[in-house]
Amino acid sequence: MPQLARDIIALSKPRIILLLVITCLGAMFVATRGNMYLISFPLAFWTCLGLALSAAGANMVNMWYDRDIDAVMSRTQRRPLPQGRLHPLFVLGLGGVLGVSAFMLLWCTVNLLTALMAASGYLFYVFIYTMFLKRRTVQNIVIGGAAGAFPPLVGWAAVQNSLDPTAWFMFAVIFFWTPPHFWALALYKCKDYTKAGVPMLPVVKGDEVTKRQMMFYLLILVSLTLSAVLFEPTFGMIYFLSAFVLGGIWIFKTFRLMRADDIAFAPDVFKFSLYYLAFLFLAMVVDTFIVL
Repeated sequence: MPQLARDIIALSKPRIILLLVITCLGAMFVATRGNMYLISFPLAFWTCLGLALSAAGANMVNMWYDRDIDAVMSRTQRRPLPQGRLHPLFVLGLGGVLGVSAFMLLWCTVNLLTALMAASGYLFYVFIYTMFLKRRTVQNIVIGGAAGAFPPLVGWAAVQNSLDPTAWFMFAVIFFWTPPHFWALALYKCKDYTKAGVPMLPVVKGDEVTKRQMMFYLLILVSLTLSAVLFEPTFGMIYFLSAFVLGGIWIFKTFRLMRADDIAFAPDVFKFSLYYLAFLFLAMVVDTFIVL
């Protein structure tokens, strides 16, 4: 049982779920616009639990579908399915059950819109990204990145039972964050993707094109984040300075990667991108409740 529990947790990709929950919670707090009575512990608990279950189910179906390429990639060879510790049908069934359970849980404890947003992220990740885009096009992560952008919509819908432009702004932040974030990983895992036959950008277009595309999407992202103060009244100086500093650091790190003849700085860029997203959403929350 301990090994089974560890394998199920590994299949859920807990580190990815943590980042999804952070962005969901961030959106919930921003959606209150400083009115804390709109959010309660039970509401936050059930919303985050439902999102986590939905994401875990989607990740399990993803691993079930990708078990053939996971077996040839050094980064994923130790996962439970390539190692033969779990039966594929068990993983597929569990992923499906979690997806349905998450939908019903969110519908019953939060509201239908929240359940639909979580289900949309699940279905987009499984069918659009995993089964259709990932192995067919170099734009897989650009379009497929929308799957990871649904948690702010889940959080916003939980509080407001509606979606306004700021909710879609937070969706867009993650959408444009995903390509430079994931391509940094793909740069130093390029051999794995080549062996697996996955047409990631570095595999198809090479390192230099990938670096330029990372900077292109990063500049769009930073411009987008800085413009938020023009339409969201709760975003003030704290958020603007945070977006400016965090974006500047990421641009510097990516520019250094572009100037280098190799990809030695790619892991550093990838790791910082994780901190970037977490601290940017934290700044949104802080500025929602503190007026400067």
